[in-house]
Amino acid sequence: MSDFFIYLGLGFDHITDPSGYDHILFVIALCAIYTLREWRQVLILVTAFTLGHSITLALATLRLVEYRTDVIELLIPITILITAIVNFFQEDKTNRFRTRNRANRPWPRYTLAAIFGLIHGLGFSNYLRSLLGRESSIWQPLLAFNIGLELGQLLIVLLILAVAWLAIEQLGARRHSWTLIISGIVAGMALSLILNNPLVAGE
Repeated sequence: MSDFFIYLGLGFDHITDPSGYDHILFVIALCAIYTLREWRQVLILVTAFTLGHSITLALATLRLVEYRTDVIELLIPITILITAIVNFFQEDKTNRFRTRNRANRPWPRYTLAAIFGLIHGLGFSNYLRSLLGRESSIWQPLLAFNIGLELGQLLIVLLILAVAWLAIEQLGARRHSWTLIISGIVAGMALSLILNNPLVAGE
C-alpha cells in the first residue's frame, strides 16, 4: 500500500475514532438542526468547516504557525459547547410563519463553522505532525490525511442526518425537541471535557 493511502486511512481513522470523540461531537452539534431534506445547507456548512481546518492543518503541519497544544485542547470543547448552545436558540422550523420570515439566517452559522474549523485544524495538525516524523516531503501525506478527514467527516454527517430522518420522519419525533435533546447531550459532554481539561482543573 502506498504512503498516500496509509495517510488517507490515518486521517479517516483519526476523525472517526470514538476514543477521540471531540471532533465527532462538533460535527454532531453542527448538523443537529438539519435533516436529510436540507442536505444542500449541510454541504455548505461542512465545506465551511473544511476550509477552516484545512488552512490551519496545512499551516501548522508546515510549521508556519505555532500554538500551545494544551490551549487548543481546551478551545476545541469550547467550540463544541458554543455550537450546541447556539442550537438552543434555533427557531422551531415546524412553525411555517417563522420559517418564512427567516429570522435564522444561515450565513452566521457558516461563518462560525469556518472560524471554529481553524481551531480544529490545529488539533488535527498536532496528530499529523506526530506521525510525519522525518518524512522528506510532507505535501503528499498532508493531502492524503486531509482527504481522509473529509471522508470520515462525510460519513459522520451522513449517519447524523440518517438518524435524524429516522427519528423525525419515521418515528414522529418533534423536530425542535430533537434538536434540543441532541444539543443538550452534546453540550453536557463538551462541558465535561472543559471541566476535566488540565488547564481548567489546575493539574
